Amino acid sequence: EFVIVDEYFRICFKEAKRIWKLTDGAFDPTVYPLVNAWGFGPNKKESLNQSKIDSILKFVGFDKMELLDSTIIKRDPRVSLDFNAFAQGYSVDVISRFLESKKIDSYIVEIGGEVYAKGRKNEFSTWKIGIEQPDENKETENPILAIVSLDGLAVATSGNYRKFIALENGIKYAHHIDPVTGYPAKNNLLSVSVFSKSCLVSDAMATAFLVMGLPKTLKYLKKHRNIDAFLIYSDEIGNYQTFKTDGLQSIIE
Repeated sequence: EFVIVDEYFRICFKEAKRIWKLTDGAFDPTVYPLVNAWGFGPNKKESLNQSKIDSILKFVGFDKMELLDSTIIKRDPRVSLDFNAFAQGYSVDVISRFLESKKIDSYIVEIGGEVYAKGRKNEFSTWKIGIEQPDENKETENPILAIVSLDGLAVATSGNYRKFIALENGIKYAHHIDPVTGYPAKNNLLSVSVFSKSCLVSDAMATAFLVMGLPKTLKYLKKHRNIDAFLIYSDEIGNYQTFKTDGLQSIIE
């Protein structure tokens, strides 16, 4: 059975494959069966053990799927795709391009917290967005930790402090699943805001960095200067610490 895909899908697939390679698999849109098994999809959390996770991992991996012209080819029929990790970011890009086509040169687009802004809000102010403090809650707004001026930039933020499940023994698991181990990523990186020219890229990279953890993320940012990031993490005694790349120094308060 063949599935013929449209241009929107082709863009998402090609960008996802590129970012999958760039991040050594930390960003992987085939991880959905694991997301579902851990209770972060539409289904309730399954009873999981190592053998169950190993059985799911057999059909996780973006190397098991290719796009040939407009047709998806799977090496294993059980492999599935989920672009939810950057769907909102890509939607921001689509709307931004539409506004550009109408010759609108000052605007801000926000979908689910992912943002692209260009031009100025008015003659007195640039477009500004807030990055919230990663206090652990699922309902209310958190205090603003930083304010950033945006002009021709996209920003997407991912965090481990709103979506989580608490198990019987009190352990909380965040919703970012490591596609290598099959387990939720456990590290001290609490929130990642990624700035680039594409909200799709920012959205996907924010997810990848939360899977990578702090040391690997810092190493990646040092090597790849085409994106900027603002990181919030906890130190050894549980206090908030922040890191920002050089490109943000002039636009972040």
